[in-house]
Amino acid sequence: MTGDHYFTTAPSASAQPREVQFTIAGRDFTLASAAGVFSATRLDPGTAVLLRKAELPPAATGGALLDLGCGFGPIGCVLATVAPTATVWAVDVNERARELTAANAARLGLADRMRVAAPEEVPADLRFAQIWSNPPIRVGKDELHQLLLHWLPRLAPDGVAWLVVGRHLGGDSLHRWLTEQGWQVGRHASQKGFRVLRVTR
Repeated sequence: MTGDHYFTTAPSASAQPREVQFTIAGRDFTLASAAGVFSATRLDPGTAVLLRKAELPPAATGGALLDLGCGFGPIGCVLATVAPTATVWAVDVNERARELTAANAARLGLADRMRVAAPEEVPADLRFAQIWSNPPIRVGKDELHQLLLHWLPRLAPDGVAWLVVGRHLGGDSLHRWLTEQGWQVGRHASQKGFRVLRVTR
C-alpha cells in the first residue's frame, strides 16, 4: 500500500500502464492510464454520467474550455473531439495524470488544441466558455470550496460549468453552497446516485 491519492502531486506507485475504453456520443475512445491517477482502471461512473447527461459543447463552440482535475484525460479528450474549434485546458495537480493526458491527446490527434497544465500554469486572465469537472470531493469540504471559489469566477459572463457529484458524497449540500455563493445552479440530471449540476452566473 502507498499513501498516494489521485490529488498527490508526484505519485510514488509504479505506473502499471493500462488502457481504458469507453464510448461517448457515439464515438469510441481508448486512452492510456496508469496507477496513481484518479479511476485508473475504468471510466469513473461519475465521469460517465457527466459526459452522457450534461450537454456536450456543440461543434461550433469556440474559445477556451476547462477540464478541471483531468486525471488521465477522458473529459478533455471528449471535449476536444466534439468541439474541434475550441481550445481545451486540462488541469491537474498530479504530474502523472498530466503526462497521460498529454499522451492521450497526441494519440487522438488533439495535441494542438489541448493545453495540459498544472493549476499555476493557467494564465490568470484566461476566461472559459465552459468548465467541466468531476471535482475531488475527497480532498475535504474546505479544500473543495476553495478550489471552486478559485475556478468558477473564471467562467466567461455567459459561460456554463458542468459538475458531477455523488449524492451520498454531498451533491445536494454542494448545490446549496453554490447557490449561497450567488451562482445559478440547476440539477440537470440524476443517475446512478450522481447529480449533474449546471452552474452559471
